[in-house]
Amino acid sequence: MSRSVLILVTHLLGVGHLARAAALARGLVSAGHRVTLISGGRPAPLIRVEGATFVQLPPVHCIGVDFRTLLGPDGREIGDDIRQARIEAILAALESAEPDVVVTETYPFGQRQLAAEFRALIEAARNRARPIAILASIRDILNPPAKPTRVEETEAVLARFYDGVLVHGDAVVTPLSASWPTSPGLERILTYTGYIADTAAPVQALSSGEILVSGGGSAASLPLYRAAIEAAALADPPACWRLLVGHGVAADDFEALAASAGPRVIVERARPDFPFLLAGAAASVSQAGYNTMIDLARAGVPAVVVPFEQGKEAEQRLRAERFHALGLARIVDEADLSGPSLAAAVKAALARTPRGEAPVLALDGIAGSVRGVEEAAQRAENLAQAWTRLDQALATRREVRLWWRDDDAVSATPALDRLLALAHRHGLPLSLAVIPAAASPSLIEAVAEERDVDAQAVDILVHGYAHANHAPPGAKKQELGHRPAAEVLAELGQGLSTLRSSFGARCLPILVPPWNRIDPTLIDGLAALGFRGLSVAGPRPAAELHDLTVVNIHVDPIAWKQGGGLLDPFLVLSQFIRALEHDEPLGILTHHLVHDAWIWNFLDRLFGQFKNHANIRFLPAHALFA
Repeated sequence: MSRSVLILVTHLLGVGHLARAAALARGLVSAGHRVTLISGGRPAPLIRVEGATFVQLPPVHCIGVDFRTLLGPDGREIGDDIRQARIEAILAALESAEPDVVVTETYPFGQRQLAAEFRALIEAARNRARPIAILASIRDILNPPAKPTRVEETEAVLARFYDGVLVHGDAVVTPLSASWPTSPGLERILTYTGYIADTAAPVQALSSGEILVSGGGSAASLPLYRAAIEAAALADPPACWRLLVGHGVAADDFEALAASAGPRVIVERARPDFPFLLAGAAASVSQAGYNTMIDLARAGVPAVVVPFEQGKEAEQRLRAERFHALGLARIVDEADLSGPSLAAAVKAALARTPRGEAPVLALDGIAGSVRGVEEAAQRAENLAQAWTRLDQALATRREVRLWWRDDDAVSATPALDRLLALAHRHGLPLSLAVIPAAASPSLIEAVAEERDVDAQAVDILVHGYAHANHAPPGAKKQELGHRPAAEVLAELGQGLSTLRSSFGARCLPILVPPWNRIDPTLIDGLAALGFRGLSVAGPRPAAELHDLTVVNIHVDPIAWKQGGGLLDPFLVLSQFIRALEHDEPLGILTHHLVHDAWIWNFLDRLFGQFKNHANIRFLPAHALFA
């Protein structure tokens, strides 16, 4: 099925981001898809975008590693007028393309200075009537976040807007976690595509025996070129050194390089046949950018890399070390770069024993990316249909009684604040299952401040006693069992008394067994302790059990068996639809202390969806267990 795909990319220093996005665009076009490529950086004459609709925004760039200051073609910092013009052009392209998939290059992992335009695009895409898959596209290695809050902010944006992340690398060589902290939620939406290369096949060499020096598309490579000119004069054995200078290097600097070049050095602008020149070179000298390292992997020539590390940039250093471990390159530290050090490194590279067959790298990143885009489009459609099926299932019932139970409450935390804020935002009653032995004064104070109205009531339920596992090794976790009944019942009686003293009338005599498990022989003794209700998981066998009212939970959005995070939304929605078949109140279970951004976002959407149905009644626990 042909899809419409819109890609937004802005390269600020070199052209690597644009080159990768353009390769993806060409691959999508070859697969029969319609592509709109929006570029916000300076025009790059060697980048091919044939077959795609190309939209050039008012271009911006930066100097050095000052990524906060965006400059226009005149070299001056851009103003709000340029920023707004870029956003309007992006939204116009969205309207024209009518995409099935939107891909943002690097954002939200980086390019914070351009966040307003990326955010405008993804918000507009998410608000369109038809489902649109939104993907982030990132290279194999990212610059590690400077602050932990950056990771939280990134995951919040991903959870709210994105369907997946295309990682253009190989998890075996470099998992994303090597450069960026990954949570279970983030790991679940990653698709490793393989490395982006126009072809995985070896290129035909233009044999020259030269030392080929390349530095990407920006002026950041000038120190490398200058050191190479000096190294060429010192090289042993002597050879011709060819410098391919990127078009982002100013004409004056290019002329200065050419003027200082000795008889062994050729200085020219970057050429489209670079992969062929590289394959025939005696050795390569370069930085450690994504595209360059992939070209090195394909060519298999001896290589020396000088990773760019200015301004605390760590991405190229990390990549260089990974590829060095594979035998692909020698490293010269940027701080040690000089003519002599570079000449010595090239000599050592030329003298190495050939490694034979090139290390196995996944160089089919274009095909992998195309598959990722296609699958994301289909998933977005399927998920939209699942939400529609839930709406239809809710609409067919005269009345739907719901309740919400959150387990493991012990103290006031930011997660508890977020839980209470979610309840307030949707006007929902909440039942907190509190662990008696761990309940802190801060929790008591936080609950006391809650408004005492049915629409947003906070009821306290008794969550076992200490949430301690007493099951033998190999058995499922359980607190209420595997001990003498008298001992367990004594603890439960103490727990109920403790919570009544702490929370007063808010505490209901309702038992919520930890892990939703209780030895059946204990249930008969609960009423004598003062308990009036029991809540576990799954359809209830009866509304009453040993003088106890039974109201259970049925839907749990957490992927416990997979280590946490959000369970596949298809499965959660299916749980919900199946639970509607039972003639009993339907319970939603949450655990605020382990929620990630994806779980919070899913709950927000789920509760918001309920507002479309007048037949839904959210009931507080004190009404259900009355």
